[in-house]
Amino acid sequence: MAFSNKNGNDEEQIVSDINMTPLIDIMLVLLIIFMVSSSAAIESGLDVDLPEMNAVSDKNGETLVVSLSKNGGIAVQGEEVKLEELQERIKAKLVSLKTESVILEGDAESQLDKVMTIMDTARSAGAKNFSIAARLKTAQ
Repeated sequence: MAFSNKNGNDEEQIVSDINMTPLIDIMLVLLIIFMVSSSAAIESGLDVDLPEMNAVSDKNGETLVVSLSKNGGIAVQGEEVKLEELQERIKAKLVSLKTESVILEGDAESQLDKVMTIMDTARSAGAKNFSIAARLKTAQ
């Protein structure tokens, strides 16, 4: 939109300024939406298809989440680790979270021997409480 402005010399000047306020408002709203949605997506770190159960308990408080994918990939709090680094990473995360609880989030098709290795490694790292993540079975 252009406005004409007359000064004392009868010369017309065009004033063309872009109003930045609406643009900044939209950018801030988008930033907030991305921040909220990205924090919800960080939960696991691996693509895990949880097994189904009839009753699932909800554990409150800080816990350490260790994920195991069906191809054998391991993640601690969403960060992929190698089996050789697992004990050190679990020990460090247990200390930083100030907890002794570990939730094992394993794919329904993952191998049981890998699960036992992870639980044994977590116990050696100082974990005392274990939970296995599952999703609630839907009524059919």
